[in-house]
Amino acid sequence: MTPFVVLRESEMKAIVCTKYGPPEFLQLRDVPKPEPKKNEICVKIFATAVTASDCIVRGFKIPVWRPMGFMMGLALGFGKPRNPILGMVLAGEVESVGKDVKQFKPGDSVYGMTAFGFGTYAEYKCLSETACLVKKPARVSYQEAAAVTYGGLLAGHFIKKGNIQKGQKVLIYGASGSIGTTAVQLARHFGAEVTGVCSTANLEWVKSLGANAVIDYTKEDLVSKGERYDFIFDAVGKSKSSKLKAQCKDVLTANGKYVSVDDGSPKSRPEYLELLNELMEAGHFTAVIDRCYPLEQIAEAHRYVDEGHKKGNVVITVANDDPA
Repeated sequence: MTPFVVLRESEMKAIVCTKYGPPEFLQLRDVPKPEPKKNEICVKIFATAVTASDCIVRGFKIPVWRPMGFMMGLALGFGKPRNPILGMVLAGEVESVGKDVKQFKPGDSVYGMTAFGFGTYAEYKCLSETACLVKKPARVSYQEAAAVTYGGLLAGHFIKKGNIQKGQKVLIYGASGSIGTTAVQLARHFGAEVTGVCSTANLEWVKSLGANAVIDYTKEDLVSKGERYDFIFDAVGKSKSSKLKAQCKDVLTANGKYVSVDDGSPKSRPEYLELLNELMEAGHFTAVIDRCYPLEQIAEAHRYVDEGHKKGNVVITVANDDPA
């Protein structure tokens, strides 16, 4: 019989990335529980998410001899992550706060992003009270909050760059992913006429999110349609390509704008999440969750995201007693 192991109060469960490589290098371990500094809060995490960025970091998928790969190694560590606990997204409850913290108090339900501070594949995470963190609406579950964070911050940034005006025609390439599903809904919120580009299987589903029209990138041709767009947002970036994607810049209006997720590294801004809070509370925004996995199955979740066919978001339930 396996002896029952009691986790000491000073420890927590976390997923540790032992070195860069396949999902199997993600291992569940007992690690020291963090304590908040005077300007930090400690969040008990109920849910996190596996993002495309998480998988890129875990696999270190940029060759180190390329400039970007070398810079990634300098920032994150060569051979293995400098911070072995990955994860950028968290949704949970403030357990304790440092003596100088003013914005949050124990018991607050919060969600947000640590970005390259990582550390959310764990039961607890300490972060500055000035981090990209907002209070969670009561009607939104922790899983939903974890689902909207990554796409909400990135889509919010790039949609703002488009300066969308009511009545403009907007094309979202990659409309079924975590960023694209958010972009479709935000563009509609700002009054645009939205066309979503996705695969055959997701056409009707993307329309249900608010797209006025949908295009199957595996079958259709943009130029032959004769449409012109005021703003085109490539929510996929360099990771995928198609004939249709190559045509995007050819169907802009004279003053149209094309923006890609590869255009720089946007700063995470809490105001983008505050906007999502307003829309979710009003029932005008849907958190899109493809699959949920428990923390101990995070390697399987990474394998699924690696396939590149997820719809919306893949959420990890960290705690079983989610009170939402």
